[in-house]
Amino acid sequence: MAKNLTVGSPLRLIVVFTLPLLIGNLFQQVYAITDTIVVGRMISVEALAAVGASGSLQFLLFGFAMGASAGLAIPVSRAYGAGDTAGMRKAVTTGAWISLAIAVAITLIGVFGSSFLLRLLGTPEELMAQSTEFLAVFFAGSVATVGYNYLTSVIRALGDSRTPLLFLILACVLNVILVILFVGPAQMGVGGAALATVLAQLVSALMCLLLIWRRMPLLHVGRSDWRIDFARIRESSNLGLTLGFQMSIIAVGAALLQYGVNSLGTDAVAAFTAALRVDQVAVVPLASVGMAMTTYVAQNAGARQPERILRGVRQTTFLAIGLALLLGLAIFFGGTAMVRVFVGDGSAAVVTMAHNYLVFNAALYWALALLFMIRNVLQGLGSTLAPTMSGIAELIARAIIGLLVIEHVGFIGAIIAAPAAWFAALIPLLGAWFFHRRRLVRDAQQQDAARDVVEDEPVALQPCTAEHCPAT
Repeated sequence: MAKNLTVGSPLRLIVVFTLPLLIGNLFQQVYAITDTIVVGRMISVEALAAVGASGSLQFLLFGFAMGASAGLAIPVSRAYGAGDTAGMRKAVTTGAWISLAIAVAITLIGVFGSSFLLRLLGTPEELMAQSTEFLAVFFAGSVATVGYNYLTSVIRALGDSRTPLLFLILACVLNVILVILFVGPAQMGVGGAALATVLAQLVSALMCLLLIWRRMPLLHVGRSDWRIDFARIRESSNLGLTLGFQMSIIAVGAALLQYGVNSLGTDAVAAFTAALRVDQVAVVPLASVGMAMTTYVAQNAGARQPERILRGVRQTTFLAIGLALLLGLAIFFGGTAMVRVFVGDGSAAVVTMAHNYLVFNAALYWALALLFMIRNVLQGLGSTLAPTMSGIAELIARAIIGLLVIEHVGFIGAIIAAPAAWFAALIPLLGAWFFHRRRLVRDAQQQDAARDVVEDEPVALQPCTAEHCPAT
C-alpha cells in the first residue's frame, strides 16, 4: 500500500523500497532471458541472433514508453508528498491520456515500420524474416506493455513497490509456461516467444488495475478527474515526454551500435545478444536503486525537505558503489557460465567474445552506479535538461563507436562502447548535480535558520486575570 517516504531513516526507507523493485526488475529480465534461452536452444542460434537484432528497436520504442511512464509518475509523487489528493488524481488521469497516445503511436510505428527500420540498421538478410515476425507480434501488444509500465510507475509513486511485485512474479511464471508451449509443441517460432511476453504483460496490467480498484482508494478517480486540463497536460508532457526522449536518445545510440555489430556477422550478433542479456541482469540492482531514488526525491521535494534529500543521496551513493563492486566480481567469476546457458557448449567463438565483453564492462560498473544515481535524483527534482544532455552524450559515444570504430577494431568496439557511453553521460550529470546540491544545501540552511528564529522568539505572556493570576 501507499508509503510516505518523507519521514523515517532515509537509507532504511530507500533499501526497503528498492528490494521489491530489485526482485521485480529481475523477474522483468526473466521475460527476455526466457525468450532468449528457449529461442536459442529450441530453435537455433540464428533465431537467437534474429531476436537480438530486434533488441535495439524494442529498446527504442519501449524505452521511450518506460522513460515517459517514469516521468509521468513524478507529478503524482510530488502531489502525494505534498498531501494534495485532488492534484494527485488529476496527475494520474493526465498521465493515462498521454500513455494511451504513446501506446497507439508505438503500435503503428512498430507494426508497420519494423521491416524498414531493421534494414536501416543493416540487419543481415538471413535474420530479416524472423526479426520482423518477432517485432510485429511484440509491438501489436503495445497497449498492454505501456499500460503495465504506467500503472506500476503510478503505484510506486505512492511508495508501494511490493504489491506490483506479486503480480509480476505470477505473470513471469505465465510467460515461462507460454513461451515453452508456443515455441515447443505449438511450433510458433520467434513470433510465439513475442506473443508469450505480450500476454504475460497484459495479465500484469490487469492485475495492477485490480489492485487499484480493491486496495488503493487514493487512486479512485472520478469522472471530473478525466476532463483534460491542458495546463496539466503541458506539465506532465514536459516531464514524461522529456524522460521518454532521453531513453530514446540512448536507444538510438544502442541501435547505431547494433548496426556496427550486425556488420560483424551472425556469431558477433549472437555473442553481443547473450552478453547483453547477462549484463542487463547484473546491473538490475543498480538500476533498482536509481528507480527508488526518483520516488524518494520527488516525494521529499513535494514535502520541501531538502536536508532529507541530501542525506538520502549521500547514504545511497555509498550503497550503490558497493553493490557495483560486488556485482563486478560476480560477473568476473561467473559470467562465462551464464553465457553458456544461452548458447550451449558448441559455440566457442561466441562464448569467447561474450566473455570479453562482460569482464571489461563489469570492471567499470561503479561508473554505471553513479550514472543511475545522479540521473534519477535529478529527474526526481524535476530537472530535464541535464538528463537529456546526458542521453545525447551517450548517443554520440555509441554512434562514434558503432559507425566508425567497430569497422576498424571489430568486436573490441562493442566491448568498449557501453563504458565509453557511461563516462560521456556522467559529464553533464555531475555538473548539474553540483548546481542542484548547492541549492539544496542553501534551502536546508534557510530552513534551519528559520526554525532557530522561531525557537528563539520569546513566549508572549497572557494578560493576568483574577482567575488565573496567583494570589498576591
